[in-house]
Amino acid sequence: MNLILLELNEINFDIVQKYIDTGYDLPGFDSLIGGHLINTVAEDQYKEIEPWIQWPSVHTGLDFDGHKVFRLGDFINSNKKQFFEKVEEAGYTVGAISPMNASNKLKNPTFFIPDPWTQTASDGSLLSSMLSSALSQAVNDNSQSRITFTSLLKLSISFIALVKPLRYTSLVWYAITSLKKPWRKALFLDIFLFEVFKTLLSRKKPNFSTIFLNAGAHIQHHYFYNSPHVENNKLKNPSWYLAKSEDPFLEMIIVYDKIIEKLLNYSDTEIIIATGLSQKPYNHLNFYYRLVNHSSFLDDLGVSYLSVNPRMTRDFLINFKTPEDALYAEKKLSKVFVNNNVKLFNEIENRGDSLFVVLTYSDEITQKTTIYLEDWSSLLKQYVTFVAIKNGEHQSKGFAYFSEGLIKFAPPNNSQVAKIHNTVLNFFEVPN
Repeated sequence: MNLILLELNEINFDIVQKYIDTGYDLPGFDSLIGGHLINTVAEDQYKEIEPWIQWPSVHTGLDFDGHKVFRLGDFINSNKKQFFEKVEEAGYTVGAISPMNASNKLKNPTFFIPDPWTQTASDGSLLSSMLSSALSQAVNDNSQSRITFTSLLKLSISFIALVKPLRYTSLVWYAITSLKKPWRKALFLDIFLFEVFKTLLSRKKPNFSTIFLNAGAHIQHHYFYNSPHVENNKLKNPSWYLAKSEDPFLEMIIVYDKIIEKLLNYSDTEIIIATGLSQKPYNHLNFYYRLVNHSSFLDDLGVSYLSVNPRMTRDFLINFKTPEDALYAEKKLSKVFVNNNVKLFNEIENRGDSLFVVLTYSDEITQKTTIYLEDWSSLLKQYVTFVAIKNGEHQSKGFAYFSEGLIKFAPPNNSQVAKIHNTVLNFFEVPN
């Protein structure tokens, strides 16, 4: 009695269908679209249509109003039960790789490698611990293309121990070509994680297992405009950003198609493949930047803090000794202006002894762009690194496929995405 959930984050199956219609051979996606595929819906408010909100909904069976987890990495502060623990408590074994915004509350996971942004424990094994810390460093410093020697060593050991030699050539090719085609770095990571997942499935044989893949979401956010099937869009990526001849979306769905085919061929195993939400093309030019060194920047502003934890892209969490320190820092950060008229941080959430901050400035930053804080000023470019031009934005519509043995447990079409949770519990005959 085995079930695999592939969390294929934010993929737009409607665009995939257009590639199939124009002659691309994508047998994996073809099987999904021709099988029991439903649409799901996320939240109504745009600010709540985020993967770090929707995946906790899937994990807990609760919508946002039910679980109240609004930020990436914050599920560690929640007391809500996830299906991981519920299935384990019913006597089944559980394994997970990179489930977004999930907390490891399992008593005896067969394997658990957390997502790179959530401060929760791995399963405790040497390989999982090494892989978890290396992924966290590499992913959070991705915009600077920086990976430490220690992380590289840990990844190399994990690679040798958990990836079959037959896959080495393909993965090395993605790694090398990513130097000129950066979207392949994300594809490398997803292929690598799936190879690790396959190995751990074979060795540990959990009854319920999940894997979260994020390259597709990354590629849509950064390169959606380059797809020939993004219709009626006057905005195009400039040539310095990406050549017109490149189509990272197509490369991504070819990679995912092979992964889907392999999953569908597992014997005595039921499959759920869900996107949580999806993306549509963005409607105006928006530049994303990330702080290069969060600590150095805060030091230059004169902010006292205990620690700072980078999150996805523009977000970071600052921890303080006292609420008074946090309030002082909030006032300072809210007064940092770019070229004296636009706030650098327009989203600052005070949590008492911590601040969740988003770098919201979205215009192009040049060599002359200046930031001001009262009587202090400095050139902004030294503090930030360019991440991307925003190409895709979130939409509530998602997609979920259920293999034949799950159809009787599947939610109706256009159900809230949290209902996938019930399918997992019903399959294992776990009371809701």
